[in-house]
Amino acid sequence: MSYKIGILDQSPVIEGVSNYDVLQQTVKLAQLAEEWGYERFWVSEHHNSVDVAGSSPEVLVSYLLAKTKKIRIGSGGVMLQHYSPFKVAENFQVLSTLEPGRVDLGIGKAPGGLPLSTKALQYGTVNNGEDFDERLIFLQQILDNKVPATHPLAGIQATPIPPEKQELYLLGASINSAKLAAELGITFVFARFINSDDTIIAEAAKFYRENSTNGKFIVAVATIAAPTSQEARNLAEHQKIIKVHLASGRILTLTSHEAAEKFGQESGEEYVVKEYAANIIAGTATEVKCTLDQLHELYSIDEFILHTPVPKSEERLKSFELLSPKSLATIVRKVVSI
Repeated sequence: MSYKIGILDQSPVIEGVSNYDVLQQTVKLAQLAEEWGYERFWVSEHHNSVDVAGSSPEVLVSYLLAKTKKIRIGSGGVMLQHYSPFKVAENFQVLSTLEPGRVDLGIGKAPGGLPLSTKALQYGTVNNGEDFDERLIFLQQILDNKVPATHPLAGIQATPIPPEKQELYLLGASINSAKLAAELGITFVFARFINSDDTIIAEAAKFYRENSTNGKFIVAVATIAAPTSQEARNLAEHQKIIKVHLASGRILTLTSHEAAEKFGQESGEEYVVKEYAANIIAGTATEVKCTLDQLHELYSIDEFILHTPVPKSEERLKSFELLSPKSLATIVRKVVSI
């Protein structure tokens, strides 16, 4: 294949399964992903959530690095609006020193939770969450050891310096995020599982490609594969995207109606909760691969990150196995031999 494939895991909470076992399933999936030939394995950041257990990606990343041998492990992503760029840099410098060449630092702009958790994360700090671009620029300067002499923190260095730098990624679902990634010369990851508007994806891909000569364009997609098309459709049909539309114009994607209602209530604004059909690429492995091939050709995608929103452990694992690079390579060989 002319593109690579990775996994985004949110450590979904499953009814009747302990939090310990939920996180152990993430460990198991990372180990299987390595065995199946996936390029990278990312974990997400969600706060005060009853739906997903991944609240601290940098901690989980360190554990996963210790439990695997060669697959790239990273954050998908660290929600930088809450944190000191210097401390984020230190965390990932340590990780990259321990496991050179295997660490990805994905940065997200979203809050990763409801207003209450945002207040808790930013409690005691002078922060309104509106200086994301400045924070990302400073983070990149620290990692590159190029903090300008005119900067108030000139001379600062995040140690230890790893033998091989971690890769920096910007996650987003808008044209503005693509523009920022292109301006900074870093890899952009478009979250299609959040925003599947073809017009926006096309514009984001076009701008990024025209303005970033060396960067990679990655797309995170929702996929479900099963032995038959009908099985995959059955797994996908109940999945919905829930968005809360605030009076201020902000639109946020939540995991459930309950979470969206709670977000609206905690925001202090007038709000409307709307439900949308989830744009999930569902089918047999061959059918899903065909769609990925089309998207690859259409938007010059270098890599896909697979997100599989199935609250059933066995079916979720089977989907990742069917769509693994090893399995898809077998499909390609069969097609060539016919």
